[in-house]
Amino acid sequence: MASLTRVRKTARKSDDDRRAEFEQRVLAAVEELLADGTPFTEIAVQRIAAASGSARSTFYRYFPDKSRLLVRMAELATADLFRAAEYWWQDEHADEQAGVVAAIGTMIAGFREHRFLLLALAEVASYDRDVGHYWRSRVAAFVEIVRARLESEREAGRVDPGIDPAATAVVLTSMVERSIATAFARDSGPDDEAMARALGRAIWLIVYGDAPDR
Repeated sequence: MASLTRVRKTARKSDDDRRAEFEQRVLAAVEELLADGTPFTEIAVQRIAAASGSARSTFYRYFPDKSRLLVRMAELATADLFRAAEYWWQDEHADEQAGVVAAIGTMIAGFREHRFLLLALAEVASYDRDVGHYWRSRVAAFVEIVRARLESEREAGRVDPGIDPAATAVVLTSMVERSIATAFARDSGPDDEAMARALGRAIWLIVYGDAPDR
């Protein structure tokens, strides 16, 4: 007699899993299309859809316009970059300057992996309202993390009491952002390790170089 118990079929992928896979395909396609020097604004949606193996209708269901496409691709590409930096600013700094060099090294490695997309993001953010708002908001959130840490370090007496947390947070964040973007905008320049050491040293000296006793 045949068993009445049916073998359960493999569960279908959830909507979240399907979306994540689709977004990763689109990210890879966009970066491949940007790699030949074509500006983001000149890449047609149809080309992106075709390169990612997606129907145009599917593409528009997830990304109603190219601004939202670029914002979402930037979110995916910068997640690890910001995570590494945020972790260092919220950590105990027991490994001192070596720790910030390692964190910056992780950021630089992530930027290199997504170089063309992030350079496109910087360009489009200068004139596209939605993309610009996204990037300014993301950077502002990071600046706030840095400001809060500097504030707590000042209250604990671990940095110079004359440091201005808000202004210093803006300086540090802008320095890292522009330094990395400038280095990667050219085909030649300092290697990644040298950039990480230089930025790490600069950050450490700005924050703790004139600390009372550390």
